[in-house]
Amino acid sequence: MSKDKRSSSLKEKEDGKVIAIISYVYWLGWLIALIMNQNKKNSFASFHLRQSLLLMIAITIMMWIPFIGDVLSIILFVLWVFGLVYAIQGKEKEIPVIGPLAQDWFKGL
Repeated sequence: MSKDKRSSSLKEKEDGKVIAIISYVYWLGWLIALIMNQNKKNSFASFHLRQSLLLMIAITIMMWIPFIGDVLSIILFVLWVFGLVYAIQGKEKEIPVIGPLAQDWFKGL
């Protein structure tokens, strides 16, 4: 990869990093991040928008299921931490288990 492509890729990640991090701050943060990403469509930010959306949907559903939902919510919280850390580190890495689903289901984001 040429130096120009690497530097533009790094710049794109840095530009999208704030949006990616905001997307993990529950529904309001996700909505703000989505609006921020509409103008430039940063691929790094879009990647994390997809990840965080599926996490929030799953966590919201689990809140309504007694007992098993509580255990699964803890697991989803751990996955949320993974996603947030990946965004902070500037990594475009899928969250274990649900990451590939998020990327497939929400391609349009």
